Amino acid sequence: QVQLVESGGGLVQAGGSLRLSCAASGRTFSSYAMGWFRQAPGKEREFVATISRIGGSTYYHDSVKGRFTISRDNAKNTVDLQMNSLPPEDTAVYYCAARVSGTAVVTPPQYAYWGQGTQVTVSS
Repeated sequence: QVQLVESGGGLVQAGGSLRLSCAASGRTFSSYAMGWFRQAPGKEREFVATISRIGGSTYYHDSVKGRFTISRDNAKNTVDLQMNSLPPEDTAVYYCAARVSGTAVVTPPQYAYWGQGTQVTVSS
């Protein structure tokens, strides 16, 4: 079992930056692949970025490539999402998720544990 708590969301103007952080409980954090997902009002939850258990592999949704960077610190049990050049379309609730297998994948059902989410609002 792992518990995830996101932080760092907020209101930012278009073109600005935010850094989301996810803190995980438990001693086995380094065995989990971690992902960030988002859900905008009226839309399905979608993949944003994922990182393998050691951090050797990362994948991004095409819409955030070059703007977002996912990273993890297994010593601190944290995974971060640096978001730059934000347009209003990035407005959503952002969720951190953990996958028991260490392989990074992009589909939400393959992640067993989820945080409560943090709101990111980008104003135009």
